[in-house]
Amino acid sequence: MSNDKLLQMFLREPGQYVSGEKMSQELQVSRTAIWKQIQKLEAEGYSFEASRRLGYRLLNIPDKLEGAWLESRMETSRFGKLIHIHDTVQSTQIVARDAAENGAPEGTLIIAEQQSNGRGRMGRGWVSPKGKGVWMSMVLRPSVPIHFAPQLTLLTAVALCRSLTRLTGLSIGIKWPNDLLIEGKKISGILLESAAEDERLRYVIAGVGISVNLEQSDYEDGLREKATSLRIASGKPLSRSDVIVQFMQEWEQLYDLYQEQGFGPIITLWEALSISLGKPANLVTPQGTITGIPVGLDSTGAIKIQLDDGSVIPVFSAEMGEPT
Repeated sequence: MSNDKLLQMFLREPGQYVSGEKMSQELQVSRTAIWKQIQKLEAEGYSFEASRRLGYRLLNIPDKLEGAWLESRMETSRFGKLIHIHDTVQSTQIVARDAAENGAPEGTLIIAEQQSNGRGRMGRGWVSPKGKGVWMSMVLRPSVPIHFAPQLTLLTAVALCRSLTRLTGLSIGIKWPNDLLIEGKKISGILLESAAEDERLRYVIAGVGISVNLEQSDYEDGLREKATSLRIASGKPLSRSDVIVQFMQEWEQLYDLYQEQGFGPIITLWEALSISLGKPANLVTPQGTITGIPVGLDSTGAIKIQLDDGSVIPVFSAEMGEPT
């Protein structure tokens, strides 16, 4: 029995329950086989409602991403004009890095329907189930010194926050350096990795994971208090294609602004969207924990921390949390 035949039964009767007995008779398989195929479809992003008395009802068809359609929607000059979509990869960062090493032009976009080993900052894993989020990495070839790379991370957070806010109307803020939160819960991960030569960046891989249509059941118990999705927060599913198109347009505009005017405008935009400033925080660094109040960004992209004695110091890399 193929998934296609089973799906056709549900598509013939949209919104209606289809009994296990009817499926079993028409497809000439056991009810156990039907249940196993339903599970396979759920793993591919379909969702069903089950009733012991009535059978199964198809609730949601996965939002498939099509490269040619996405490219045709892009109102950009170079970013997202060359798109490679994969069904499952270990990590889009790995695929994009290989593409960059083989000469992929700036703006090349690698997207996966699913990652088997998605990565976040500090080597953490990232929940990236099939067909429910945007898991992508982009090749950048900026003409800036290597020590400017952290500025691109902050730029990416600003572009993503602005595009998602405009698309959803949700109240989204940035926690330093690049976590996007809705009511204290994380909805995205941003990871930039670079390759350099003679103090110049050869390329940067900008990885972005956006929890678009994940449901509560997609998160393990320990993550439900810390993570959410656009669907959970808004109460409705969103088009992943729209999320990508809007983000790429915003990203290119800010990237061009950055190239023309430097980091100053990005600082202003980041600080306006930040939820970290003015609140006491603990910053765990490799050298120890710093307690103070974040007051803004400096020209390099470091967070400025005001200490108890009134002095202000820059922190370049840390995990930020609230004082205990």
